[in-house]
Amino acid sequence: MAVEIFFKNMQYRIFTFSVFDESRIEEMNRFLRGNKVIHVEKQFVTLENCAYWSFCIHYTGMETKDGYVSSELKGKVDYKSVLDEARFAIFSKLRVYRKKIAENDAVPAYAVFTDAELSEIAKLDEITEKKMLSIQGIGEKRMEKYGKVMCNMLIEDKTKE
Repeated sequence: MAVEIFFKNMQYRIFTFSVFDESRIEEMNRFLRGNKVIHVEKQFVTLENCAYWSFCIHYTGMETKDGYVSSELKGKVDYKSVLDEARFAIFSKLRVYRKKIAENDAVPAYAVFTDAELSEIAKLDEITEKKMLSIQGIGEKRMEKYGKVMCNMLIEDKTKE
């Protein structure tokens, strides 16, 4: 069981699981890796002949313009856990293309497309210039400069397969 409690600039998440539940341990570890943790308090609990671990995790959140706290935090996103296996394979291929494009133009990779944008591209049912333009942050200029090249790289790879 996981419970999230939100305060203005603070968030708490409580994980409680059986001592032998390894899947829940991995879920908590993914959460810890993906968030900026301020403090972790743990408690070993026995109840009705069962043993449990309970973890209260205090972490920071970003305040949005409307005063609410977003569960999205700055930092690295584990796209392998966010995307399914097939989409992650596409995402990985797009990162390779982005690196080639960035090296050719002598620009940082994020100037071509950010990881978040590549993730959205990977989620498209069909990657076309028109559909890429529908992704927030990708405009006409970047599409013209980098998107067309990336689409051509995808087409070249498909013809090789």
